[in-house]
Amino acid sequence: MRILHWFRKDLRLDDNTALGEACRDADGEVVPFYLSEPAILRRPDMAAARVRFVLECLAALRADIEALGSSLGLGHGEAAEGVVRAARAAQADAVYWNDEYEPQLRTRDDAVERALQAAGIRVRRFHDRLLAPPGLVATAAGTPFVVYSPFRRACEQHPIAEPHAAATRFARHGLPQRALATLTELGFAQTATAPWPAGEAAAHARLERFLDGVDAGANEGIVGYETHRDFPAVRAVSQLSADLRFGTIGIRRVAHAALAVARATPRCAKPVEKFVSELRWRDFYAQVLFHHPHCERGCFRREYDALPWSGTPEQLEAWKLGRTGYPIVDAGMRELLATGFMHNRVRMLVASFLTKDLLLDWRHGERHFMQHLIDGDLANNNGGWQWAAGTGTDAAPYFRIFNPTSQGQRLDAAGAYVRRWVPELARVEAGSLHRPWEAGPLALARAGVTLGKTYPHPIVDHSVQRELALAMYAVVKGGA
Repeated sequence: MRILHWFRKDLRLDDNTALGEACRDADGEVVPFYLSEPAILRRPDMAAARVRFVLECLAALRADIEALGSSLGLGHGEAAEGVVRAARAAQADAVYWNDEYEPQLRTRDDAVERALQAAGIRVRRFHDRLLAPPGLVATAAGTPFVVYSPFRRACEQHPIAEPHAAATRFARHGLPQRALATLTELGFAQTATAPWPAGEAAAHARLERFLDGVDAGANEGIVGYETHRDFPAVRAVSQLSADLRFGTIGIRRVAHAALAVARATPRCAKPVEKFVSELRWRDFYAQVLFHHPHCERGCFRREYDALPWSGTPEQLEAWKLGRTGYPIVDAGMRELLATGFMHNRVRMLVASFLTKDLLLDWRHGERHFMQHLIDGDLANNNGGWQWAAGTGTDAAPYFRIFNPTSQGQRLDAAGAYVRRWVPELARVEAGSLHRPWEAGPLALARAGVTLGKTYPHPIVDHSVQRELALAMYAVVKGGA
């Protein structure tokens, strides 16, 4: 049997469920294929940095396939038509792929399956992107979980599947061997963000650096994950978010590699346990969106669609540019613009600031993130923003409001993160760095800072805005 494997967000040869099953069923007669889709590229929240990362992942994948004596077939166009055309050209008896869980992509995949079946070509679809796919666990009442902790506990009753062996053989075929498109050809301007090393080998190297930090500093890598993952200036996180987003590394491979470290190094047991539990947030938000597709455009808790957001366009623009006058917020926003990434804890802080200090609709922030994040993922981004905005799945989160000053002092006490991304504050003493408006004119002058000129005054008073936010939410909460 000859099988077309349709690569999507699984741009790797190792631990790839659909590809592994295709290799087993076809005995080497597997044709690798990737289709770029104009409908996806035209989305208003598409990030040029994310497209560049995918192009570089595809270049790495193509090289890996060519090293095995085959080639990556490439297509461009509407999915149902393009996949059927490729399957026919490859003389495939079946098409295998790993499933998606976003509403639009599920609709697309269903349409592709119908088109293939109408053409007499068999389809097999697999779960691959998550440790626990939607439907694996449910509450005692048989309903989907909407709170993370019981969801995690239920998932932990199921063993994590073993990784799949890497594909080592592909068929020769006559699918088009076109050159990979450039950003310009796909309709994107060149992005100024620093490139992020892409592809399967780069992803495995990142995982190894994270897990091999057992003998490094006590705050770095997996050793420091449990206690220091919230500190943005410390290398205590895996930096695998983009790799998991586009599947340049398998989620099972990541989890089992971490668990192996815990078995070999007992002092890493708790950090590994925490790391795997954080991986499960991806599963949680994916199944929330899967079962509650209205979250894509509206609040999970529908009553919060009535929130009377009152922030201004000028405040939104200052937030986007990192010119709010709150150093930890500005550092995060500038990191995003410069790199396409932002530390996860800082994402929470800037999201809280937008929604509960500036009183701006969380959807503004959600879109801005998707327009810049290399790891931008609909379910994770949406879930994170709704968590921060208090409109999501938590039981009573609307009164959770981060103080940007005290958070900055706690998470970046020495100021390394702020000094890196807000260089105009680099000479401000650590005691005043997160509240420069209290430093005094002489201290600021010695540091070369003039508030209102070299660095902005705070655009809002946090203590005032906190009370306004509580009142805004309480009105809706009281009427729900």
